[in-house]
Amino acid sequence: MPTMTAKEIRDLAPTEITTRLREIREQLLQLRLRKNTGQVEKPHLLREYRKDIARLETILHAKKIEPAA
Repeated sequence: MPTMTAKEIRDLAPTEITTRLREIREQLLQLRLRKNTGQVEKPHLLREYRKDIARLETILHAKKIEPAA
């Protein structure tokens, strides 16, 4: 899965962002498990997934605050 830009994430609905967050968290968990057993082929994905999660959570939080303001 390629990394999504902030602009692409802003175009998604909050439910889609939540779904995407769940998927990436699951992938990160699987990658961490493989890392602990020494089977990780692409260690750079750990950092990429963490950054994707942060990006998604930031935009989701901004969308939740936006209607209230």
